[in-house]
Amino acid sequence: MSLQNPPVNSLSLEFLTDICISVEKLEMDKTCRGLIITSSLPKVFSAGLDIMEMYGKSPERCGEFWRAVQEMWLKLYGSNMVTIAAINGSSPAGGCLMSMTCDYRIMADNPRYSIGLNETQLGIVAPFWFKDTMTNTVGHRTTELSLQLGQMYNPAEALKIGLVDQLVPEDQVSHYSHTNHDQVTTPDRSKSMMRKPTIDKLTSKREADIQNFVSFITKDSIQKSIGMYLEMLKKRKR
Repeated sequence: MSLQNPPVNSLSLEFLTDICISVEKLEMDKTCRGLIITSSLPKVFSAGLDIMEMYGKSPERCGEFWRAVQEMWLKLYGSNMVTIAAINGSSPAGGCLMSMTCDYRIMADNPRYSIGLNETQLGIVAPFWFKDTMTNTVGHRTTELSLQLGQMYNPAEALKIGLVDQLVPEDQVSHYSHTNHDQVTTPDRSKSMMRKPTIDKLTSKREADIQNFVSFITKDSIQKSIGMYLEMLKKRKR
């Protein structure tokens, strides 16, 4: 599955819905042996959640968007397929989350690329299930520091802490992803056993999580913070 939502594969409501539908179809396809997620856009895997979905929107729209984010995570983290993230560009925030839902992560060995949960830099606190996913991937202490600082890691740093499993030359990410797919064995029962408690935690608190997000993101102070961030991005582009 090659992500294509120019310019930076931002995860908008529409794009998240498309991803969920695609994963559902693949899950039902008995001939599908697994899923490799990559990007068709240069230099970026996914820039994460679409900030415009969280700025100046009605509470109802924000709730609909957050449900779609949850659904994407549930579909990928709970998938019965063997999944590989072929990270061929930078992958902050929601892009990092999507990568961590996969069984194995291969990243382009380019020091200009980075990956991490950097929500803190936007004045946003990462939800508990973002935190749980990262804790399951790199451990408690590394997650604690990473979330407090909004830390972004270059490929070598990401490999060192276990955020990615393998670095390969940039032009060989696709090749290695296909080669490694057959070697990454994830028996359904073992995968389900390991991930079920984390999935059940969100499932049982899903509506409360949506309400918490809507209440938080529509606060005047948070809207102001996001607005300032968007202005900063505009200045960078000039």
